[in-house]
Amino acid sequence: MHRQAFRAGVIGLVFTVGVALFPLSNGALAEEFGGTEPGKWILGFRVGFAPLTQQLSENRSTSVGPLVNFQGLYSVNTWLLVGMMLEWERHGVSLERPDIDLGHQDTVSVLPTMELRPVKLGRFIPYVNMSFGVNINSFGENTPVRVSPSNTFAWRLGWGADYKLNERFALNAEWAYKRNDGHTTGTGGRNDDWNASSFGFLFGGKMFF
Repeated sequence: MHRQAFRAGVIGLVFTVGVALFPLSNGALAEEFGGTEPGKWILGFRVGFAPLTQQLSENRSTSVGPLVNFQGLYSVNTWLLVGMMLEWERHGVSLERPDIDLGHQDTVSVLPTMELRPVKLGRFIPYVNMSFGVNINSFGENTPVRVSPSNTFAWRLGWGADYKLNERFALNAEWAYKRNDGHTTGTGGRNDDWNASSFGFLFGGKMFF
């Protein structure tokens, strides 16, 4: 699963760089095919679900967790937007053998974001975005076992599309990979095998003004 996530990241990175270089090399085509208007603000609210990309840690199982995402972006030109993303997700964590509910991990991700919108196909606007930031992790225990996950470097790569209902509102769907690889401390000492990287599936709406 690590290899699949890495391949997805590489493909997305190559696509992002290619789309970025294309408009820079031909301003006229960027004006014709750009997916946004310069000087516009976009506010988004999406909800969804997030399975982990792999086992959280040895002998630990996790639930598919809820996901909430807020987004604010500003269009620098017809194809490039910059801004901020705030994302929360939660996963229930349990021992596999014996089956014991340990509690849940919460992750709040603060993510400065760049988004590329190379084309606009009528009401349909595809895009790709990339974010770098920090994952703030915490754990709520259901047993006397103490678990304290570290905060980690966040790298997020997303693909999605808006479907514009009118000039102000759009429906949105997005799929993303987010890296959240760290360690825990607590009862039993330090555990370096703790990886909460996840795939996110988001659905919601956006406002343009």
